[in-house]
Amino acid sequence: MKPVRLAICVNPMSGRDVRRLAARATNMTHEAKRDTVARVAAGAEAVGVTDIYIAREPFRIATLALEYMNLKARVHVIEHPLTNGAADTEAAMAAYLEAGCDTVVSLGGDGTNRAITRAAPDVNLVALSTGTNNVFPQLLEPTIGGMVAGLAAAGRLPRAGLARRAKVLRLRFSDGNTDVGLIDAAQLRDDFVGNFLPFDASKLARILLTRAEPDSVGMSPIGGFVEPVSAADDFGLLLEMGSGRSFQAPLSPGLFREVSVASHTRIPLGMPVMFQGPGVLALDGDRDHKLGNGLSVQIAIERNGPWSFDIPAAMRHAVREGMIG
Repeated sequence: MKPVRLAICVNPMSGRDVRRLAARATNMTHEAKRDTVARVAAGAEAVGVTDIYIAREPFRIATLALEYMNLKARVHVIEHPLTNGAADTEAAMAAYLEAGCDTVVSLGGDGTNRAITRAAPDVNLVALSTGTNNVFPQLLEPTIGGMVAGLAAAGRLPRAGLARRAKVLRLRFSDGNTDVGLIDAAQLRDDFVGNFLPFDASKLARILLTRAEPDSVGMSPIGGFVEPVSAADDFGLLLEMGSGRSFQAPLSPGLFREVSVASHTRIPLGMPVMFQGPGVLALDGDRDHKLGNGLSVQIAIERNGPWSFDIPAAMRHAVREGMIG
């Protein structure tokens, strides 16, 4: 029987940073993540996955979750040097690809899935929400997520009509560096790289969004309260912050701040937008880049990120085609 390989990528720190403590969100415990991993594995095995790949990390979330499940599927534990940062996710993804996994279930938030996208932009990705900012991942029963991921890994789900590529932010800095984002690029005044506190609304200068979702938290609902943009729309939204339309927006779970939008503009796919220093550029909530006076970055929204399945549609297709039952 041909092997059916599935990777489960767990960010052990997602949903546990100071942004949640500074807002009104509960921490995502290691025990809750272990339970999620176990349910994903059960769903995946039920539809024929033969090999499950996980990575060892300091809290042994996935390894402990699967150790006593008595799975028929073989469990492979990837070992790599740990940095306790996004590089761990990227290293795990490289190992999963090398092992032949083209389908991944992720446990994390927007930042986790951004790291996955940097390392493996062509994978099938079932993203489960366990982070602080969760616009990209879904609030989804892990058992069903595991089933859909398993069917995708087996090549039984056609992408046509059931999946679409995610929109991404492609960044090209004037010094030659590049980066990627999934949901938002926000320029802040008088801030610093590595700051984990919630954004100070008064420091927001401009925001470029792939998705402006009014039913989310973070930067996305700022645009969503002005002009909603969905994952399916082939455009994004640029917000210029300043004197204009003011309203309360949830910048973190349970944490509202007044923001003011001076103007907003639809940005078609592929159209470059220039961000000029000084300031700090945050991608999907992470303040990663300092824009000095002489540094600029060109950002374009492109539809060439991971493949994301419509979970209900995929399950209905599986039933119609006799894959279940």
